[in-house]
Amino acid sequence: MIHEQAIVDPGAKLAADVRVGPWSYIGPGVEIGPGTIVESHVVIKGPTTIGEHNHIYQFSTVGEATPDLKYRDEPTRLVIGDHNVIRENVTIHRGTVQDRSETTIGSHNLIMAYVHIGHDCVLGDHIIMVNNAALAGHVHVGDWAILSGYTLVHQFCKIGAHSFSGMATGIGKDVPAFVTVSGQPAEAKTINVEGLRRRGFSNETISQLRRAFKILYRQGLTLELALQRLETMLRETPEVQMLIDSVRASERGIVR
Repeated sequence: MIHEQAIVDPGAKLAADVRVGPWSYIGPGVEIGPGTIVESHVVIKGPTTIGEHNHIYQFSTVGEATPDLKYRDEPTRLVIGDHNVIRENVTIHRGTVQDRSETTIGSHNLIMAYVHIGHDCVLGDHIIMVNNAALAGHVHVGDWAILSGYTLVHQFCKIGAHSFSGMATGIGKDVPAFVTVSGQPAEAKTINVEGLRRRGFSNETISQLRRAFKILYRQGLTLELALQRLETMLRETPEVQMLIDSVRASERGIVR
């Protein structure tokens, strides 16, 4: 399953059925689980752990050291879950000791061509990053978020679960769960209604989230007062509580 023109270091651990294409390099400290396909011209460096049934396309660089000037070649990691698709020319860097010492990517994510995921990022599950989207270091992205093409995210930002960014959005603050943002700089536009419908959210839940969005963004309230109203009016809806929690967890301030 390993092409004769691939280079696999003796210190790498590959499951028996892993496929590696020609001219790919897999370095020491790399572990790859069953069913994973590594196409040609891929570079994977360790320490990196890659789970089961991932598909990594040509010219991607996975597990490279970060160019962060504070990095001094410490033994940091990259951990990738299962069933991810990593398309052409993606770059994913390992962590730094200044944060978690680990970049983490969950499962069932679609990472399209030319995407960059910087050091110490944490990605959940079922995320879509469209061509040329880029995450600076220390960014956290929640489950089911979609970052459209050319979205740029500043370091330490948090992107909430089920959120959506429009094409070429510049994100410099946190994006709450379920919220759609777009623009340079990003502005909150509405709830991600279409995404929620596709995932089977009920009309009642979507209606409650729309009400919550209006309280948070359209009534001219201070952030604290808006949150107090949400907590008394809508907290019985679990999804609204997720929205509240994502705002409460913000350290940079939210896109507003």
